[in-house]
Amino acid sequence: MKNILIVAALALLTACTQTPDWDYDKSANFSNFKTFAWVENASLTKDTTNYQINGLMEKRVRTAVNNELTNTLGMTLVDPAQADVLVNYHASVDKELEVDTFNTGYSNRWGYWGTGFQRDTNAREYEVGTLVIDIVDSASNQLIWRGAKEGRLKKKQSPEQREASIKKTVANILSNFPPQKQH
Repeated sequence: MKNILIVAALALLTACTQTPDWDYDKSANFSNFKTFAWVENASLTKDTTNYQINGLMEKRVRTAVNNELTNTLGMTLVDPAQADVLVNYHASVDKELEVDTFNTGYSNRWGYWGTGFQRDTNAREYEVGTLVIDIVDSASNQLIWRGAKEGRLKKKQSPEQREASIKKTVANILSNFPPQKQH
């Protein structure tokens, strides 16, 4: 029974994918959205005490979102009163458990009945961060698009490595904004 639980836990862990998750309002006309601004009280650091979500990380994420929306998607950053859409974001950090079980030996004893396996199980706790980016229609004040991605947080990174990781994550999340037609 214990082995079944361990296999089930491993299956759940491997099911956690690095592919972003998207959702959007199918009735929204995304072709009309050319300008954006940030929600007035948008903040990554509010409601969190995790040391990796701080003012430096917030600046990196904002810069990456601004660059992706302006340089890749051709949108223009404007004052919130003139924006077609408003951008909001939030982040969370959760602890996960990784369990590895493997056979370390097999024995067949002639003086005893039966055979035996020796198994070794290791468990490691690690942190998983989730970044969520919301796009809100400023005219209706309704959420029209949400993208999220989770990934294992790495410690002991240089500022350059953290910046590159954020750029890649934001580009990955926004790769389906505006949403592609599903057939």
